[in-house]
Amino acid sequence: MLKKVLLLVLVSFLLVQCSKDKWVQEIVIPINEDPGDQGSGDSGGDSGGGTGGSNSPDIVSGEVTVSFMACEGGMAGTFPCQDFDLLFHMNLASLDAQSGNDIWGWTDVMTGHEYALVGLNNGTAFVDITDADNPVYVGKLETATSSSPWRDVKVYGDYAFIVAEASGHGMQVFDLKKLRDVANPPQLFEADALYTNIGNAHNVVINPETGFAYPVGTARNDSFSGGVHFVDIQNPASPNGVGGYGANGYSHDAQVVTYSGPDMDYTGREIFIGANENQIAIVDITDKSNPVGIKTLSYSNLSYTHQGWFTEDQRYFILGDELDEVNFGFNSRTLIFDFSDLDNPVLHTTYLGTTGAIDHNGYVKGNEFFLANYTAGLRVLDLTDIDAGNITETAFFDTFPSSNTARFDGVWSIYPYFESGKVIINDINTGLYVVQKSN
Repeated sequence: MLKKVLLLVLVSFLLVQCSKDKWVQEIVIPINEDPGDQGSGDSGGDSGGGTGGSNSPDIVSGEVTVSFMACEGGMAGTFPCQDFDLLFHMNLASLDAQSGNDIWGWTDVMTGHEYALVGLNNGTAFVDITDADNPVYVGKLETATSSSPWRDVKVYGDYAFIVAEASGHGMQVFDLKKLRDVANPPQLFEADALYTNIGNAHNVVINPETGFAYPVGTARNDSFSGGVHFVDIQNPASPNGVGGYGANGYSHDAQVVTYSGPDMDYTGREIFIGANENQIAIVDITDKSNPVGIKTLSYSNLSYTHQGWFTEDQRYFILGDELDEVNFGFNSRTLIFDFSDLDNPVLHTTYLGTTGAIDHNGYVKGNEFFLANYTAGLRVLDLTDIDAGNITETAFFDTFPSSNTARFDGVWSIYPYFESGKVIINDINTGLYVVQKSN
């Protein structure tokens, strides 16, 4: 019965994925030059100046729901844990939202402050997490059009780039330096530009070494068949579309790197690794006018090729299939591919987790893989012995303690890259969590 229900959820999920906007003419709108022409969708919006935002009686205060809880005896308060303490939890009501989705981080190099950029159904919240005992909900950038359960945010320098699957949303550009000087938080902010060469998009990928953003998961009937768009963001407030690649069809998510791995044939090339629903696509996108497909590959028990990330030496690519747990009854399955020869990648090993929860987004930091594991929360895998195919779970923090089953609840995404060691978590049902390894 559970599988039937989950399959109905899957059908609805994929139907929504297919309802993309048609290709629209490229426009970059500097919001602060003509704010009166830009609405904020169904949530209403501030139409003040673009440099700071304004207070609003509708924005909530961002109160902390749960303060510090040490992980003791396998629990941090009501949350199952191993080697992670809870620094604080800020729920969705505190962020004036109904559901959470993606999350990313930004460190202000001038002040040293660390910020969580929290994707929500109705916008993006900015929370200063520097002092975990006194976090500050600085403000919110509302959705560009309407609400959507799918939103994605990435950072280039001091700018955030935000896409959503809301109709006609485009890509918002927001100057994060505005967060420094907010006198009366929280404030409603405005975007600094809106790139509308895409309608809606599922994700945005950024290569900071080249200064390009790569929206993916756009309309399946656009010029690149829902594949990757190439957007020059070296001048962040004026993004410029320069092409794209759709020969391998719809790209759900991706990683783009300036390649420095073991395959000498591609050293210094800009390589796109796409999770394209039914395959992995490897593409050389160095020449934006002439991208070259390198290889596509499949694997056994494929259900939905969702998202993946390179190890730091770029030898291995760690992939999550979002629906194999649903369709085949696996415990959380993580596939590790040997990418030492990009022309001939092979499956290296497979790790099965300790629960039947669905795996979602995962990121590598050092010799650890940080996995957003839906109902099983944040899980951390040790990659130290990856060459021998030995992967072990060493830590976790479960934000959804009522279940570890294969359902679309719990942790959507995580961000593990702050120098302080804080890890930020966005739970679909309950909002922002900030955790840190136990001493």
